[in-house]
Amino acid sequence: MSELNMLVCVKQVPDPEGPPSAFEVDREARRVIPKGIPPVLSPFDENALEAAIRLKEEHGGSVTLLSVGSGLSRAVMLKALASGADRLVLLDDPACDREKLDAQATAAVLAAAVRSLGGFDLILTGRQAADTNAGQVGLGLAEMLGIPAVPFARKVEVKGAGIRVESVLPDGYAVYEAELPALVTVSHEVGDLRYPSLMAIKQAKSLPVEELTLTGLGVDPASETRLELVSLVPPSRERRCRLVEADSPEEAGARLAELLREEKIL
Repeated sequence: MSELNMLVCVKQVPDPEGPPSAFEVDREARRVIPKGIPPVLSPFDENALEAAIRLKEEHGGSVTLLSVGSGLSRAVMLKALASGADRLVLLDDPACDREKLDAQATAAVLAAAVRSLGGFDLILTGRQAADTNAGQVGLGLAEMLGIPAVPFARKVEVKGAGIRVESVLPDGYAVYEAELPALVTVSHEVGDLRYPSLMAIKQAKSLPVEELTLTGLGVDPASETRLELVSLVPPSRERRCRLVEADSPEEAGARLAELLREEKIL
């Protein structure tokens, strides 16, 4: 087929490798506040970008990055752009704060952006975001665009006028074929995103960056929201300590085993 026109949807999230102690739960605002945690691309979205770059290297074409959020870090996006993408499109608006958008609203905003940008042969997303782990946006986006979707890809290949996808299963993988245009959600089995060179990062600064607005797209995220967050609380942890008293190590071991059986640990 002719060269692929690909779109990769990427989300900025607090670094999931950050320590749990750096995340604070605001019960009144019902949101998680990261402290001292830098933003990064969601790791599964990095896998999706790597899959797109490999397809571009094999078949030619272009890769457009699309990110929706609030207070987006340009440095994070520049690194992603330098990895092998050709174009960056951003929608940076307080109404698109990651704590405000549910899966339905996110998919609706992305669908409006895709329609505004024009047709794409292939759209790739991560299988889920590292902050919510919901895994709903990609498939919801495909539904709104009226195109086929294949989830959990570990490998994506172009076959004739369509694609062949190996989709991860708990005990192996399934093979699907779909006509283009299509959407694929990508799993970590594809492989990590390559690290861009310093030269590529410098060159990426000259690549086109387009900014969209909610007004221009004619979409209101609040009206698309379907999920109501009633409460948000940190997990409670209860710790108990029981001392095993005995006259010998053998007796202590036997009593410890009895206690573990009582607690149904053994």
